[in-house]
Amino acid sequence: MTHAENRYYVPHDSHWPAVGAVGLLFLMVGVSFWLNGSSPGFWVMLAGLAVVVFMVAGWFHDVIGESVGGMYNQQVDMSFRMGMFWFIFSEVMFFAAFFGALFYARNMAVPWLGGESNNFFTNLLLWEGYEGSWPSNGPGNVGGEYEVMAPFGLPLINTAILLTSSITVTIAHHALQHGKRGLLYVFLAATFLLGYVFVFLQAEEYIHAYQEMNLKLTSGIYGSTFFMLTGFHGLHVTVGAIMLTVIWLRAIRGHFSPRQHFAFEAAAWYWHFVDVVWMGLYVFVYWM
Repeated sequence: MTHAENRYYVPHDSHWPAVGAVGLLFLMVGVSFWLNGSSPGFWVMLAGLAVVVFMVAGWFHDVIGESVGGMYNQQVDMSFRMGMFWFIFSEVMFFAAFFGALFYARNMAVPWLGGESNNFFTNLLLWEGYEGSWPSNGPGNVGGEYEVMAPFGLPLINTAILLTSSITVTIAHHALQHGKRGLLYVFLAATFLLGYVFVFLQAEEYIHAYQEMNLKLTSGIYGSTFFMLTGFHGLHVTVGAIMLTVIWLRAIRGHFSPRQHFAFEAAAWYWHFVDVVWMGLYVFVYWM
């Protein structure tokens, strides 16, 4: 290994972290105000989101330019891998919190309110006559009557779509490793197109839930956990599909080689993570 290969690249000063901090501040404040009924909060949220998107595009543009320019070596590659690993781990913890909330509501809070586990006084004194069964919008019947989302139809189709996309991205990866660029372009494009179809069908599912099933975010604990889990997952699918689209455009420009293509691997890791989360969602939210 030469002296140049041993050198670790130190990036120049960047304004992107400051831009991202401002965008996240506006995004957080906007979401908080919007969820609490303030109409200007929606526009503040959109402004914050626009700044965050601008930051991500600009920062990744700089990183891609440095990578193509040959500024990175194996040490930097390992740093990127560790960074992606910890990022996905943080996403695992993010969804674990929501799955934990679902578990607590279904197996502890709702049964307690129904008088189970020697908590009959809770039922007798607070919500007499309430039967702690799931799905539930709570003893207060928050949000009124609603229909439960069945596991068949669009959810089952979306499950098949994500499982198929996991296969196509794996085929694309193997094609890249063996220098088969044509297969890479086709199967990588199929992957992110399936991701966009998933998001479209989930939007259709939400429209059906709101307009015909009266199932909303405000439909008690069932509605809130359903839309928080599936909504954030849909957001992650959208981000993953955009990542794969960028990777596809970079592949067409010849940015990757069979031995050096961590950006592709990082996007594939993220996509497989999204697929695994959906399987958990489909089982614990739709079926159980």
